[in-house]
Amino acid sequence: MKKQLKTLLTIALSAALVTPAFAADKIALVVKSLGNGFFDAANQGAQEAAKELKNIEIIYTGPAKATAEGQIEIVNSLIAQKVSAIVISANDPDALAPVLKRAMDRGIKVISFDSGVRKDGRLMHLNPSSNPLIGEKLVKMTADAIGSTGEVAVLSATAQATNQNIWIEEAKKVLAQPAYKGLKLVSVVYGDDQTDKSYREAQGLFKSYPNLKAIIAPTTVGVAAAAKAVQDEKMVGKIFVTGLGLPSEMAGHVKSGAVKSFAIWNPIDLGYSSIYAASQFISGKVTGKAGDKVSLGRVGTVTLDDKGEAAMSEPFTYDASNVEKFAKFF
Repeated sequence: MKKQLKTLLTIALSAALVTPAFAADKIALVVKSLGNGFFDAANQGAQEAAKELKNIEIIYTGPAKATAEGQIEIVNSLIAQKVSAIVISANDPDALAPVLKRAMDRGIKVISFDSGVRKDGRLMHLNPSSNPLIGEKLVKMTADAIGSTGEVAVLSATAQATNQNIWIEEAKKVLAQPAYKGLKLVSVVYGDDQTDKSYREAQGLFKSYPNLKAIIAPTTVGVAAAAKAVQDEKMVGKIFVTGLGLPSEMAGHVKSGAVKSFAIWNPIDLGYSSIYAASQFISGKVTGKAGDKVSLGRVGTVTLDDKGEAAMSEPFTYDASNVEKFAKFF
């Protein structure tokens, strides 16, 4: 009897030793393009969330250039890897929907953040902020810089970028208000979230519109590139740049005078919140229906609307009084 018990105990111990640890859920953070400081900061937040949640592994990936084709290729690879969730900032809301639907058909939870995917291609979209608030902020910062009259232009990311297109439309609505009737939008150009192309597009605006007073760039790549172009072309004081930027990349441009103020939300918190949201879908705590309350960890809780969307926080303004302080963080 003792011998049998000893044998059974040996088998049990052997089984325990060879049983693998519970596999971590893999969440892929698919960004518009690699080498973008905004998304690097978002990845920092994603890693913080994974550490808190435990049993989560982050796969940080994206194409070299901000194209839908590059992201589609990556998503197909992630489907083959059988990741638990895909969290994506989309380069095109429509082109990515079919491959993301295929991912969901395979049981992968898909949410978009920052730049959305068409509703049928994801379970949830986390906006960094309220779109109307962003549009209003962009116009108000412009008026604060140049006054109530003058020609302004927009330097955006790609022509298909979901978030930038929405923010530009919201800004146009604000520009149509009586308080801003003196501000004339003369052009919208696209730098494709590439520094060199954004720089050239800014130079093109200087030449095409000699009376231009401001460039609004709702993209971290574009706003820094436009500010550098203003400095290099010795346009500081004549043309002001504003938009959405990172304090670490914009502090020098504020100091030079090319930028009076700019805005952004905390990209670290955005990456963190997106992973926290994805974990809620993986665990089955939420399904994506209207009214679902989704925990974003330290950031708080958001409620999904009838489009499966929620907003994280309000945009925050940076200027000479605070940019150096925040430049230490992102």
